Amino acid sequence: MPRKPRMYLQGIPCHIIQRGNNRNPCFFTEHDYRFYLYQLGDACLRYEVQLHAYVLMTNHSHLLMTPSDEFGISKVMQSLGRRYVQYINKTYCRTGTLWEGRHKSHVIQADNYLLACYRYIELNPVRAAMTQHPADYVWSSYRANAQGERNSYLTAHRLYLGLGTTAESREKRYRTLFATELDENLVHDIRTAARFSTPLGNTSFVEQIEHATGNKAGQAKRGRPPKR
Repeated sequence: MPRKPRMYLQGIPCHIIQRGNNRNPCFFTEHDYRFYLYQLGDACLRYEVQLHAYVLMTNHSHLLMTPSDEFGISKVMQSLGRRYVQYINKTYCRTGTLWEGRHKSHVIQADNYLLACYRYIELNPVRAAMTQHPADYVWSSYRANAQGERNSYLTAHRLYLGLGTTAESREKRYRTLFATELDENLVHDIRTAARFSTPLGNTSFVEQIEHATGNKAGQAKRGRPPKR
């Protein structure tokens, strides 16, 4: 199957999923999670990418980021992947692949879907039956976004800032978003966009992304490209 070109654009938020090879664990101890977050934060700072939300599960991670240029996210993920794999291999005396190929990604129409993606990401431990409430899970951005816990890795998106005029009012409004479950159709749309690396948004947004990148959005066809 041909590789789909990345559709990263300046100022357009993107949902990133990075999975362990064969769905195997990629985090083993508390120090692993902390090292991953440190390297993620360092790379985001270096390549001017804003991190809005995240969750680190046992065998995969979800990240919500906005780049300052079309290359920033790729550079962040390359740097993070390289440094984290080196750390894991050295720490646990292992060799071989840690990640399952290239990370999955899809751009997001912010006004329609961004806050839903915040919730989708931070509710992962609940959907996985690891916790009953997102606040109970340490390795996510929920406590920072909903409860004001200090987190130097995060940068608030304008839509998050629009939830209130003060930090307290924003956090309270954010918590109310979690009072109801995500609509199953919305969950399906997010998962489909992530699986096939297609833009998450309305027709106008998809056309905008296609025009800006010069690439057609949609599922890549299997097999060799046709001969010209």
